Amino acid sequence: MRRNTHLPTLPIPTLPLLALLKLRIHFWQALPIFAILLSSFPLAQQPGDLDEIRAYLEISDRISTSGQITYDQIKAVGEAGFDVVINLAPADQERNGREGFLVVEQGMAYFQVPVSWREPSQRDLKLFFDLMNANRDRRVLVHCFANMRVSVFTYLYRTLQLGEPEKVAWKDVEKIWDPSTQEQWGEFIREAKSTWEGAK
Repeated sequence: MRRNTHLPTLPIPTLPLLALLKLRIHFWQALPIFAILLSSFPLAQQPGDLDEIRAYLEISDRISTSGQITYDQIKAVGEAGFDVVINLAPADQERNGREGFLVVEQGMAYFQVPVSWREPSQRDLKLFFDLMNANRDRRVLVHCFANMRVSVFTYLYRTLQLGEPEKVAWKDVEKIWDPSTQEQWGEFIREAKSTWEGAK
């Protein structure tokens, strides 16, 4: 039986290693050379960075909020360990027309509550509370277009449902915007507090 006398093809990084061994260079002397070689090879692709999502804000280890997620970012959301995506933005063919399908395709649950910017309603807030309470054991990403609707809804959920301190929860709203600049949102917050605090 004829033996194959040809050397096997070696991965590119192995060839410089053999050369270094022949030259009997000590390992510590070779470290700078290895560093240069490794820097020339791309690292394995990492999951998308959640910080690239518009106005992304981690509230807790279970709840995060953001502005609109792009279709390309949905995979990264799933890879980050989210179980549920709740969209509080109205339907928009260009921005979220395919979002529900793509989210479910990644194995996550998807809910959309189209909150009106000009007329946010207590009915929508109650539905949001129900969704959040039903998913307390899951990791949830809540988003809208700019995290403005969401920041207020999440603030109200944290204070009125979870009993978190007012000042702590409000700081996260202020990281996004000042609702007092929009009269309808200031009134919405006051009405929510009156409704839900009175129901306790």
